[in-house]
Amino acid sequence: MKIRQFGVITFKSVNHAIRTESVFKDYDIEFRTIPTPREITHSCGLALKFDLKDKELAKKIIIENQLGIEGMFKVVKNEKGSFAEKIN
Repeated sequence: MKIRQFGVITFKSVNHAIRTESVFKDYDIEFRTIPTPREITHSCGLALKFDLKDKELAKKIIIENQLGIEGMFKVVKNEKGSFAEKIN
């Protein structure tokens, strides 16, 4: 199995997730709204999945627009399973 890595942004509420999705649409960043991965269970049910190459841009967008996120994570999936680690 190939190792897959991606970023996930979690939120305090669904409203924050929807607002962030709306703001991200105005920037040149690819993302997808997904159910919060089971490796990250301490947030609302929605999360944004993004390519880790866009991590700094995502952080910039969040800060500039004062978006209410819970956290940003790197998710790694491989043959041994999957895990998430918080990104600062």
